[in-house]
Order: sequence, then structure tokens, then C-alpha cells
Amino acid sequence: MINVLINGCNGKMGMEVIEAVSANKNFEIICGVDIENTGKYVFPVYTNILDIKEKPDVIIDFSIPKATMNILEYAKQNHVPIVIATTGFSDEENKYINECSKLIPIFKSANMSYDINLMRKIVAEVAKALNNADIEIIESHHNRKVDSPSGTALLLADSINKELNNSKKYNFDRFSKREKRDKNEIGFSSIRGGNIVGEHTVSFFGENETFEITHKAYSRKVFAEGSLKGAEFLINKSSGFYTMDDILN
Repeated sequence: MINVLINGCNGKMGMEVIEAVSANKNFEIICGVDIENTGKYVFPVYTNILDIKEKPDVIIDFSIPKATMNILEYAKQNHVPIVIATTGFSDEENKYINECSKLIPIFKSANMSYDINLMRKIVAEVAKALNNADIEIIESHHNRKVDSPSGTALLLADSINKELNNSKKYNFDRFSKREKRDKNEIGFSSIRGGNIVGEHTVSFFGENETFEITHKAYSRKVFAEGSLKGAEFLINKSSGFYTMDDILN
């Protein structure tokens, strides 16, 4: 049995992880951490990491960057593996996460969906084959998402750029510029509305045709289940930085 601490247990994804764990006989939730203790769970919920009494085997984090940095300190001090599914980190925060991976096992992915990570590999191959195409990424999410573009959009772009020897630059804002599109850019467009779980399209525009690859998530369950795969993968791993590639491979 793998004992889990859920960071951000009151959030929508935290509740999805609770459901996923309840349906998985290999896991048990021993406690949660959130900004507020609502008292609605059978397990204890802490608002202060210094109050945590239980010893988890792994932490699953679906929260916000500030909360991730907080629980990361607990993970580091108590040498607990952590799955980070939060997005929107600054360069400095990402650098710190990488530094912590020298001390504890960290599994991090901007998107916990297996299919999205498969898409990441596919779009990189397409970009290599269609190397003269204009590349644009459109992502759509619910109206409560605070980071833009999404971590998944950046994940897809980074995969493409790596395949193209980092020859592309990213354009997040065309409003403030009055100039034609740069051939060596990847453009981003973000849509926020309603309760969209997550949609990502990578478009390759040629002179006479367009090639598009789209992924649509209909349920947050795919991300929760992916986080459990990451948690199971981390158990008994030594310190290090792990990604979905390690599972795919």
C-alpha cells in the first residue's frame, strides 16, 4: 500500500485525485494539505506543513506554484518523493525544483495525460518533416485557469523546439507589435471560458495546406490517473528528476 499526501486536496484536481485513489487498491490517502481545512474528509487536512504528523510514501501536488514551493520544503526535509502536476512556475522556481531533485525523487509534468505526452512526441516529428511550416499553438481552458499560455502548450512547443535545435522563438503577444510574422517563431493563443477541461491544437501552416493535431480532454480523471502512475513510478527511486518520458520509455 502506498500512503499518499495530497497537496491542494480542496481543489478540483485534488478532489479528482481523491476519487482516483479511492478506486485504486494500491493507494491510500493518509492526509492532505490546503489553505483551508474544510473538515469534509475522513483523513486529516493541514493548513501548516509543520503540523503534519503522518509519514507519506509520496506526495501528489496539484496546487499553485506558491503552495508547491511550500510542500517542496516539507518533501526535502523529510525525504519524501513528490509528483508535481502544478503549472505556471517561474524560471527561478523551475530552477529550484531541479536543485531539489538532487536530494529527493521528483516526477514533474506539465500534463499528466499519457495521450498528451504521446502528442508531444508526434508534433516534434511533424515539425521536423514540415520544417518550412508556420507553427501556431492554440489552447483552451476553463475560466478559472490563471496561467497563460498553459503549461501543456509550452510542453508541446519545447518538444518541437528541441527537435529543431532550439531555432524557434516564442511569441506570446502580437497586440503590442505591428510587424509581420517571423518565420522562426511559434505563436501562442489562449482561450479561457466556461468549464473546458483542456484542448490543445498544434497547427502547421504551409502555402497551400494546413496540418493540425488536436487533443481534447473530456475529464480531469486522465490527469489524476496519470499522477498515480507517476507516484507509483517514484516509489523506491533514488533522487533525480523524472518526467513522463521515463514512463513512456
